[in-house]
Parts: sequence; structure tokens; C-alpha cells
Amino acid sequence: MSAKYVWLAELLKNLIEEHAGSIFKLPTEAALCKKYGVSRQTVRKALSVLEEEHLIEKRQGSGSYTTGLSNKAEENTAAILICSDTEYIYPSLLADIRNALQKQGFSSTVYMTENQVSKERKILEYLLAHPVRGILSEGCKTAFPTPNQDLYQRLAQKGVSLLFFRGSYTNLPDFPFIKADNYEGGYFLGKYLVSLGHKKIAGIFKSDDMQGPERCHGFLSALRDESVTFQEETICYFDTVKLSALQKKHDTGFLSDFITHQLGESTAIICHNDEIAYWLIKELIYRNLRVPEDVSVVCFGSSYLSDLSPVPITSISHHKHQLGTAAAEALGNLMKGAFISSRKIPWKLNIKKSASSCP
Repeated sequence: MSAKYVWLAELLKNLIEEHAGSIFKLPTEAALCKKYGVSRQTVRKALSVLEEEHLIEKRQGSGSYTTGLSNKAEENTAAILICSDTEYIYPSLLADIRNALQKQGFSSTVYMTENQVSKERKILEYLLAHPVRGILSEGCKTAFPTPNQDLYQRLAQKGVSLLFFRGSYTNLPDFPFIKADNYEGGYFLGKYLVSLGHKKIAGIFKSDDMQGPERCHGFLSALRDESVTFQEETICYFDTVKLSALQKKHDTGFLSDFITHQLGESTAIICHNDEIAYWLIKELIYRNLRVPEDVSVVCFGSSYLSDLSPVPITSISHHKHQLGTAAAEALGNLMKGAFISSRKIPWKLNIKKSASSCP
């Protein structure tokens, strides 16, 4: 016959499992002794078992609380839907997410969408048949409403916690998100370049993810508020297909076309991210245009490419590990039954050498 504390621990595990996904206070030691007819020593040993298995945590002066985890390991799994696990910023971002989830007691499985709505749909269909506790989704082509709205809603109806990060869908407004404050970032960079004396400023933005339109909106709003006239013909848009060609084949055709047909007399350029800025600066130098003497370049994001560039790139970025960690912590809390509000993460300026006063 098993020890009494083992028997009691199993009873309490069953109680916790009935309320998995929520956090509540266990009865006091005295109440447990009375209810189950056991000694205080037996109760304390049973609670220690639960604590070692991360099912409860003891709060000094308050008692024992469940952690929101299930006692079935397979039910503590989250799915991460992300565009890539190899390109550009993704390896470090993914590592931050997985590490933060693991610290909260959750394992994770990663699914690559390649920013394709059709691949996202297949993954969501699979997750409907093989449910997980929660889903952290980057979303695909978030500049547009998603046709996968039905699957996300069905998953939510099955009790799956859903959180979007980096972007979100306009036709799924009730689900929380964690993303950069893209409008404010564009506004800040626009005002920064104006403060350096630039009056003719061009921009390069991604068209099929919501970050691009939001960043462009902020940039143009800053010019408006600074009474600087903007020329729409100096705004270049690229999509996932062009970005993929740039990443896989180093095809800089759209950047070359931008310099030839759209740059005009602009003395500064805002880039969607430092990957675009990196390749743009190479194209500008190839055209015998000096950075920043002839053209200043600034961008969103500050990865290793900002320093590898022929001219180190002035940018705005988040604090290291901030976005991925914030998203994972929010999903963990959501899976434990907490209410989560959407959050926009602010930027900080990194001044390097690619921007200077207007020539």
C-alpha cells in the first residue's frame, strides 16, 4: 500500500487537473488535514510532491496556489507558428520564445508557414486534430484579413489559448497581440530625419504584412506634422515574393529599380528593416552614392546586419530579447487562465554612421 502522502498527492493532482488552465488557492493545511483525515506532516509531504512537479507554488504568508499547469506533460505544449526558423532575426527570436515558455513549464513545437496563408491553414487544420494548450502565431500576410479566420475561431472554441505576435489580423480583433509600436516607430524616424534637416525623404516598406503600412503611416504622419511635403512616388513597396528572392538569390532588382526610378532628389531613406537597409546601402555604393554624405539611411530593427553593413546603420530597435520574451510570457499567462491585454512594445534609437545632417 502506498504511503498516505502519495495517495493525497494523487487526489490533489486530480483536483488540479479538473481546473487545468486556471490558478486557484488550495485549501489550508489544516483544512486538508480535516477533510482527508491525515496528519499535517502527510499534507506537507504531499504538497512538496506537487511543488517539485511544478503544479503548485507556495506563497509566503498566503498559502499554496496552483501554477496553471496540467499534471499531464503532453497537455502543457504550445504551438509556435512562425514564418521561418533560419532567416535573419528568427533564430534568436525563436530561442527567446522557447526559453521563456520553458521557464513557465511549457514545451513547444515550431511550425513554419513561410508567410503563406495556405501553409498556415494546413498547420491549423492539423492542430485542430491534435490540440495543444496554446498557439503563438506570427500570422501570414497580416496586411489583409485572413481567410483562416474560421480555423482560429474553432481552435478558440476548443479552449486553445491564442496570441498573435509581430502582427495580427483585422478580422480577428478579439484575440490579444504583442507587437512593436510600428506607427510610433515610423513617426519617430520621420521626425528624426527632419531634425537633421532632411526635407525630401523616401521610404521602402513591406506591403503584405501590417508592419509595412503601419510604419509608412507613422512616417508620413511625421512629415505632415512637420509641414514637410511628401512625394508618394518616392515610396517603394515590396512583398514576400521579392523578399524571398532577395534572401535566397540576393536578387536586389527592386532596390535597384527604386534607386533608378523613385529615389530622385531624396536625401534620406527609411527602410522597413535592417536587412533591406543592408542591401540598399550596397546598391547605393555600387551607384557611387555615398552614405551618409549623399543619402542618409535609417531603418527599423538592429540585428547583426546593422554592423556588417559597409556603413553601420542608424536604427530603432527593442531591447535585446524583449519581443520574444514578452510574447512567450503573455502566452504562458494566457494558458494559465489569466486575462491578457494587447501590448505594443516601444523603440529605442541606435545612432551609428548611416545618417547625418542634410548635405
